[in-house]
Amino acid sequence: MELNDLTLQEQFEDVIARDDKREIQDFLNNQNISDVCELIDDNEEHEVQIIGHLSSNRAASTFKILDFPVQKRIIQDLPPIKTAELLNALPADDRTAFLEELPVEAVRELIKMLDPEERRITLALLGYPEGSVGRLMTPDYLAVNLQWTVQEVLNYIRKYGKDVETLDVLYVVNEQGKLIDDLRIRDFLLSPPERKVAELIDGRFITLHVQDDQELANQVFKMNNRVALPVVDDNDILLGIVTIDDVLWVANEEFSEDMQKMGGTEALDEPYLEMPILKLFKKRVVWLIVLFIGEMLTATAMGYYEHEIAKAVVLALFVPLIISSGGNSGSQASTLIIQAMAVGEITLADWWRVMRREIISGLLLGSVLGCIGFFRIIMWNALFPNLYGPYYSMIALAVGISLLGVVLLGTLTGSMLPILLKKLGADPAVSSAPFVATLVDVTGLVIYFSCAYAFLKGHLL
Repeated sequence: MELNDLTLQEQFEDVIARDDKREIQDFLNNQNISDVCELIDDNEEHEVQIIGHLSSNRAASTFKILDFPVQKRIIQDLPPIKTAELLNALPADDRTAFLEELPVEAVRELIKMLDPEERRITLALLGYPEGSVGRLMTPDYLAVNLQWTVQEVLNYIRKYGKDVETLDVLYVVNEQGKLIDDLRIRDFLLSPPERKVAELIDGRFITLHVQDDQELANQVFKMNNRVALPVVDDNDILLGIVTIDDVLWVANEEFSEDMQKMGGTEALDEPYLEMPILKLFKKRVVWLIVLFIGEMLTATAMGYYEHEIAKAVVLALFVPLIISSGGNSGSQASTLIIQAMAVGEITLADWWRVMRREIISGLLLGSVLGCIGFFRIIMWNALFPNLYGPYYSMIALAVGISLLGVVLLGTLTGSMLPILLKKLGADPAVSSAPFVATLVDVTGLVIYFSCAYAFLKGHLL
């Protein structure tokens, strides 16, 4: 069987078995980066060997898209010389993203391995607040002068273009480094060589501030068809650029964190299968305790109405129906609002519009469930006479009205809580479905027994 007839894994095993360094290098350097990553994921025992045999640029391109636990293992086991070569070859933004996940002591040692210029850049990026655009940007871009000709720009690209993050966009700056405009490479390729840069600018550019939140950068990229955006300071001095691939990476991480928080747990900072069981326990137990204490209030509310329940045990039959309906409606609303806030469809200024819509939605949804609950009791009592006693119609009415109130309360709580948390500076995803359901459970019981007391007073109660 020829080598080309084997799977990638079988080819790799065949090459590794022959232990020919030059052959291993040629094999790995001829593979797509994604295929090399797949080999690393499937061959943990050879991951350091794989990275070590790649050229520095390909090693950096592979390393930056690996999961953090894999990156950490590779850096720990690579020889110091290869580690320094890899770190220096990494783009500044990807290097910063990796270092910010490590303990301070490890970062201090790794920074010592960087070349002076790369060390200066890395320390500058690490100096910006965590989660800011400053941590995300790269200083590897091409800036051109207003007075240059198109031919001078093209010559400049040929000379320095190989070391930049992207050649799709070039940035026009003045003598002080202030951003004047950003121009696409096609603007230069389609212009006469003698034309001046100043004749190409139109002033229609969009910037990010170095202190902006990374989520804001995600929104700006989504609203504008750009592959890269310039990052400036308070004086509009161009500091770096943020590229679409980095923003997509951040968006994926933010989405994963929000999904975990919405499930009633702290965000996991490692892949599930890589996280130690005790650390996973700590991430989950806090919210479970909070939710458990919240549910204890439900038992307290039940205790408050124990005399009513003792007089009319039939009321207890519908408690799960009432509190689950309120929790479900609240969970629906919170999920919709959190998702809408995450993608920028809703802002804090829209709170009244949201409340108005949820009042209408709550009334409609509650009416539907209330009618179903009412007619279910009526029909069941008709099929099984005296199932709910002689006052079954009043019980049905109490359940129906309670469902209307509880569902309305659930939709309002689920929709307003994320907005309130955002207003207070907290993460809206904390108002997760379990958290909203716990809040609505207690108030739902109060509504239910209050309605039951109002309708059945003087009869069962």
